Amino acid sequence: MYRFPENLFADVRVERTDTTVIRIDDGKLMQNKVKSEQGAMIRVFDGARWYYSAITDLDKIQSELDALAQIAAPNPEILSHPVVKALEVNKGRELRYQDCNVCSVPNADKLALLESHAEVFAGFENVKGVDMIYSDKHLEKQIVSSLGTDVAYDQQFASVNFSYTVISGEMPHRGNSRFYETEFDRLRGTKEGLRQEILTDIAYAENAVPVQPGDYTCVFSPVTAGVFAHESFGHKSEADFMIGDETMKREWKIGSRVGSDLLNIYDTGCEEGSGYVPFDDEGCRAKKTYLIKDGILSGRLHSASTAADLGETATGNARAISFEYEPIVRMTNTCIGAGSITKEELFAPITDGIYIDTFKHGSGMSTFTIAPNRAYRIENGVITQPLRISVVSGNVMETLHNISGVSNEVKSRSSALGGCGKMEQSPLPVAFGGPFVRVEHIQVQ
Repeated sequence: MYRFPENLFADVRVERTDTTVIRIDDGKLMQNKVKSEQGAMIRVFDGARWYYSAITDLDKIQSELDALAQIAAPNPEILSHPVVKALEVNKGRELRYQDCNVCSVPNADKLALLESHAEVFAGFENVKGVDMIYSDKHLEKQIVSSLGTDVAYDQQFASVNFSYTVISGEMPHRGNSRFYETEFDRLRGTKEGLRQEILTDIAYAENAVPVQPGDYTCVFSPVTAGVFAHESFGHKSEADFMIGDETMKREWKIGSRVGSDLLNIYDTGCEEGSGYVPFDDEGCRAKKTYLIKDGILSGRLHSASTAADLGETATGNARAISFEYEPIVRMTNTCIGAGSITKEELFAPITDGIYIDTFKHGSGMSTFTIAPNRAYRIENGVITQPLRISVVSGNVMETLHNISGVSNEVKSRSSALGGCGKMEQSPLPVAFGGPFVRVEHIQVQ
C-alpha cells in the first residue's frame, strides 16, 4: 500500500469521520450540522526522535512519508529499538457497523426523533429551559506500519441528550438525561425513560433538604463509582505520568497494596460503547488490563513508548483525539469490578449514610471531589430523604482502603457529549462504570 523507508520505523493512521449534531433550545432549532472529514497522521521514527505530519489530502500520504524519511537519520538497528520491539504486529478488519451506519439515516428522521421528545416535556409545567441535542458519529480508521501491521475498524454512536430546569421546592434543580446507543433505531424507545428521569428530578427538587456536613458512610452508584475510578485512579495509571519520576515509580510499584482487598479496577477497549477501541492508534490490540486486583497494584496503561521505558508490555492505550494529534497514553472504559453481594446486602448495615445517585462533575489525583446532582439519605439500609449536597471528597489512597462493600451489579456509562481531557487533547471519548460501592469516612459538604 505504501512504500515505507528502509532502516526506519513508520506508520500511517487514516481516519474518515461523519457526524451530525442537531440542537433545539426551548423549542427553537439552533443547529443542524452534518460534517464529513478525513485525514491522516504519518509518523517516522529513527530511534532518536519521532517525525510527524498530519494531512487532509490522502493522495499526499506517500509524498509526506518520503519527506519525513528524508529528515530522519537512517538506523540499521531500528528493529532492535525497545520502542519498536514493544509494538505489536496485527492484521484484521473489525468493521461491525457497515450495515447499520448512522450516516445512512436521513437527516429528517434524526430531526423528527429529537422533536418527538418535546411532547414528553409538554406534560410538565414546572420544567423549564429545555435543551435537546441529537448527535451521532461514524468513524472508520486504518493503521498500517512498516512492521506489517494492517488493521481497520469502525466506531459509531447515536445519542439524544436533554438538560432542563425543574422549578420546584426551595431551589431550582438542573436535570440531565442522556441516551446513548450504537444504532439509530435503538433510540426510538427512549421517551418513557426520559419521562421517568423527569419524574425523579421533580420528586428530588420538591423534597431535597440541605445535608448536615460531616463524615459519612457513602454508597456510590455505578456511574459515580465509575467517575471516581476514572478521575482518582485511572489517570494515575497512565504510565506517561511516571516517566522520569523515580519517586512515583517507587510509590507505584507493581505488587504494592493500594486499596481494600474488595477492590478491582480494570480498563478495557474491548466493550461496545464510547470507550470501544479494538486497536489503539499504534495498531496494538485492545486488552482488559487490571490496574488493581484484590487491592494490589497489578498493572498500568501503556503506549509502546512508555512500555519500553518501564520494561513492561503495551496495553492498547495509545490514543489521539483525531488524526491531527500524536497518540498518548489514555483510558478507554475504566471500571470497578463486581463484588459478591447484592445491592440490598450492601445497603443493609448502614444506619445513617448517604447514597450518591448522579453527579455533575468529578476530579481528583491525590484528593478527589465529586459534586452530586442527586443524593439521598440512607437510614437503616433504606434510601429515604433527598439531600442537597455541594461536594463529597476524600484522600484518594485512604478512600481506596476504606471501601467496605462492592455489589455484584455492574453498569457502564457511555456518553456522546464531552469526554476526557489530557494535555492539549480534549475531549476524548471514554466510558466508565462499576457496581454499587460502599465507602467509609467520606467528607460531605
